Amino acid sequence: MNSESLIQIYDRRLEDGKIRPDPDQQKIARMLQGLNDNLKKASQPEAGITNLLKFFQGGLQDKRLMKGLYIYGPPGRGKSMLMDLFYDNSSVIKRRRVHIHPFMQEVQTKLHQWRQEGGGKQAKEPLPRLAQEIAAESPLLCFDEFQVEAVVDAMILRRLFETMFEYGVTVVATSNTAPDDLYKGGLQRDRFLPFIELLKEKMQVVELCGGTDYRRDRINSVGVYHSPLGVGAEEALNDAFLGLTDGAEGMQEKLLVHGRTILVPKAARGVAYFPFDALCVQPLGVADYWTIACRYQTLILSEIPIFKPSDRNIAKRFSILIETLYEQKTKLICSAAAAPDNLYTEGDGAEIFTRIASRLDEMQSEEYLSAPHNPAAPKVL
Repeated sequence: MNSESLIQIYDRRLEDGKIRPDPDQQKIARMLQGLNDNLKKASQPEAGITNLLKFFQGGLQDKRLMKGLYIYGPPGRGKSMLMDLFYDNSSVIKRRRVHIHPFMQEVQTKLHQWRQEGGGKQAKEPLPRLAQEIAAESPLLCFDEFQVEAVVDAMILRRLFETMFEYGVTVVATSNTAPDDLYKGGLQRDRFLPFIELLKEKMQVVELCGGTDYRRDRINSVGVYHSPLGVGAEEALNDAFLGLTDGAEGMQEKLLVHGRTILVPKAARGVAYFPFDALCVQPLGVADYWTIACRYQTLILSEIPIFKPSDRNIAKRFSILIETLYEQKTKLICSAAAAPDNLYTEGDGAEIFTRIASRLDEMQSEEYLSAPHNPAAPKVL
């Protein structure tokens, strides 16, 4: 853990010009610092192991120590950056940062496994057992892009989080959606409403709505379509990844689609980096592209080729990918061998490809780059 406090690191970034002065960000940074201070106090040796255990089991009388933070607002305002500052400098050793979709996927997989092991009879209500396991493994949970779209998730969340909070789990979450608007229009939403009240009871809810979209500014500064291919184009993509992720190295991630695993070569903070061949030469389809488009706010795609007549299937996959990204308003930063109009000029699908060329042009526009990402839960999971 860094010896500097969250506030000190934030102020240093201001001084270095890495971030701009933003009163809303500064307010939330102070709130996160306060939460970290409370967590640190609970873990002080002089407090004794008894108090620490009580804290993580919800036993301390000062329930303010239990309050997490729910940060919501439009994309690009710095929500993830602030949460990452908190996470990277937290005094809680056993902590986890995770996207809500893979987390719920893990929950559903584990519940299914337990029911299978017990022949459907082992535990009529396995959620308390799971909540206790989560609390033991990660008493601090940080969720990025918290959204609820799938009915199965909506029905599980209330009971799971209720028990997690009872076991003392502290939750920090970022979202584009206010708590009251979660799962809006969803099936059986009336059964989900108590979960919203639970969030507001156990977490401080704060809006980050500064007027500057920092992510859009960063994308504009690096450009989104780099052609022709070459060292300069690849350097631009690497710079874009570093800029959009605040210098994160990126790690491999795995996405599960219909029982199959998609390997994401490099990802961090809502940005995924793929070589063209991994997405369009491999036999992927709509479900795979939908999952990627929902999971990541920005896709960086390297080395789009000029399509030959024999590349019809590859060009078709690329077309499906672009249409899917467009539907979800996922931002695309790419390197290509030619301008969009010149990528596919000969072959059976060349005439239809003019629509995709138009999409690629539109996805470079200020209007598209300003549109909020639609992180709908992948329907294929």
